Amino acid sequence: MMKTTKRGRPFLKDTLDLFATLITSMELTTHKQYFRSFPNSFTTDDACECLSCLKFSQSNRSADPRDPERIITTTTTTTFSMTREMAKAMSQHFMDARLIENAIDKTANQFKDRAVYQLTPKGLHVLERFISKNGVNADGLVKVFQSQPICMKLLHLERRASDDEIIISQQVVTALFRRFVGRAPNYVEEIENQDPAIEYNQRSAGIPLTDVIERAPQLIGKGPLQTFKYCFLAVNALEWLCDFTSIVGRDEAAEMAAHFVRFGLITLLSDKRKTSDSAVIFTVRGTATGPNAAAAAQGEFRCTAKAIYRITDEGRKVARWTEDRVSSETNDSAARATELAFGPGTGAHVPSTLEHATDQQIRQRLSAEEKLKAEPNGTDKPVQQKESNTDRLKFILDEPALRSLFREFLRGNFCEENLSFWLEVQEFKRKFLITSSAMSSSRTGRNAPQHAAMEKHHESLIHMAFVIYNTYLAPSSPCELNIDHGLRNDLVAYLGEVMTESTGKAFQGRVDPEQVYSLNATQLQHMIRLYEKIQLHVFRLMATDSVPKFIKTKRFLALRNWVEDYEASENDNIITPGGYGPASPPGLEGDTEIGGAYMTISHQANEKAAAAAKEKLARQARGEP
Repeated sequence: MMKTTKRGRPFLKDTLDLFATLITSMELTTHKQYFRSFPNSFTTDDACECLSCLKFSQSNRSADPRDPERIITTTTTTTFSMTREMAKAMSQHFMDARLIENAIDKTANQFKDRAVYQLTPKGLHVLERFISKNGVNADGLVKVFQSQPICMKLLHLERRASDDEIIISQQVVTALFRRFVGRAPNYVEEIENQDPAIEYNQRSAGIPLTDVIERAPQLIGKGPLQTFKYCFLAVNALEWLCDFTSIVGRDEAAEMAAHFVRFGLITLLSDKRKTSDSAVIFTVRGTATGPNAAAAAQGEFRCTAKAIYRITDEGRKVARWTEDRVSSETNDSAARATELAFGPGTGAHVPSTLEHATDQQIRQRLSAEEKLKAEPNGTDKPVQQKESNTDRLKFILDEPALRSLFREFLRGNFCEENLSFWLEVQEFKRKFLITSSAMSSSRTGRNAPQHAAMEKHHESLIHMAFVIYNTYLAPSSPCELNIDHGLRNDLVAYLGEVMTESTGKAFQGRVDPEQVYSLNATQLQHMIRLYEKIQLHVFRLMATDSVPKFIKTKRFLALRNWVEDYEASENDNIITPGGYGPASPPGLEGDTEIGGAYMTISHQANEKAAAAAKEKLARQARGEP
């Protein structure tokens, strides 16, 4: 039984998990309606049929505490069963959270019968994180991630574990507002029939703004017309908050917008609705104390089609539009380091359902970035040189743009196989540790074997293990690694022992396709340990030999600037309880639940952005516009 909030919706964690489980269990195909085709879509009937009996199984492998050489596999299966009406109600929650949208009318807010639906960029972001975290086989979704826009940066607001409400504090409102308005005013030119992907990317930089000619609010019907800058429609603000943050539904978005008003960050410019038209006004209350002199005890936000708001002087100050960001980042390094070190809190109030970026991870990224900036010419402390190259390599491997450029560099030096092997072993280890599958019993049949998907996954792991061996480690393999002789002998000796025992034939140095399904989990883990030793050897080789040469190249130095700018925008909204005190709403005075916010980055979208940045640099190098 899923827990529900006072608003009547399921908790956010359950909503996201059930949505991702549903999508991974369905086959997204092309549907036609009103003489139009919609690729990677599903119908109302598809969703209701899958939700009528949906199973999610997850297997975790770990070493036996009593015998480290033995592998224990723990499998947990969760079953969801819903009537058609319940399934439609759940799908409506998916729409409210902006995970799916009506393919024909993207402005529609109701989940209807006989309709076609597609995933939103936010839904793809959530789906990608679920697949990565749970080890789900997503081969069938590759075309979806490649062909549709994905939300690159999704801001998560921490929630109370008891009722799933957002924990409100001035830090949280500030982080949300900075993400909402962007690092600079986002004036977007309106173009008819614009590509939805381009329009979405423009919106991702911040709420689209416009200038409005209007009389001052206090001079109704009097006074000269004035031009007010940094204005936006109230309804656009609600849509933006639902699209680019973890906010669920327009009502929750309106409440957060009302807090913008309460803290003096935005103000109502005009609302020219007819007197007969109804208006939905959300009101929030809180204490007026704190460092923000513009904070009030109450804030209202009008959710009408004609309501126009503008960003105030206080809002522009909080957004840091008036600051010289370059100078700030150079001269205020201590404050910058403190901000980058922020992360979500670790108290009991932190939702255990969302994947957090820890303080240690953020500090490690800062440390790596600083080391990337260090000149490899001996000006650094000599005792740190070797460690510095190791940290540089970790940072390069973690950044898609730099990793792609590093691969090109290695290819030019005839050692690309080192990076390919390291990455494939990383993926192999990840898939080994956790395995998940989602299926609908209505599609597979109720008598289908419960663990058939797990067995298939295990077979694919064995196949992957031997593909790695035949590609990089077997004698005369196409991408044979230049590694220590002892490491290769240890692996060949173990494979010879295992293959001879299972097939009765002498091991000839390569693995035939018909032999690949003969290993059990314990034997597979031993292979992973041998692979890890080789992987460590390859990592050290790249760090000591390739990285010092790579970081001197002009293309690396140019691309590093793009990465650093991206890192700065990513970490702007990572906060944790602390700093200046919260302005708590009634009932939370003295409470320890201060809240926080953190950003998650889509790997798929990051890869696309990295490729675009690399292509731009290449065009500039060729002198093209």
